Amino acid sequence: MLDLDLDAMDLGDLKKLQAKVSNAIKTYEDRQRKTALAELEAKAAEMGFSLADLTGQPGRKSKVNPPKYRNPEDGTQTWSGRGRQPAWIKDALAKGESLDQFLIVK
Repeated sequence: MLDLDLDAMDLGDLKKLQAKVSNAIKTYEDRQRKTALAELEAKAAEMGFSLADLTGQPGRKSKVNPPKYRNPEDGTQTWSGRGRQPAWIKDALAKGESLDQFLIVK
């Protein structure tokens, strides 16, 4: 173990040492986590499973927002109300129509 005289160090050196120690701890924990995960994935694969199968986690899939608005002229065109407005919504709003008239559930 290092034998440092912390009392003899000035504040700047102590803060630099603290930052280095914090970084070293984080990288050590990351390496340990990756090693453990690799071992668990290998063991699961050895038994014919994926780690997601065993933990019940479906993996990282984005959440799909259900449609909130529907085009009355073409029922296949829907919009969740998030993100960019589709052209049919923009056109209707430009004509002065209300967004409420396109609600699926009123």
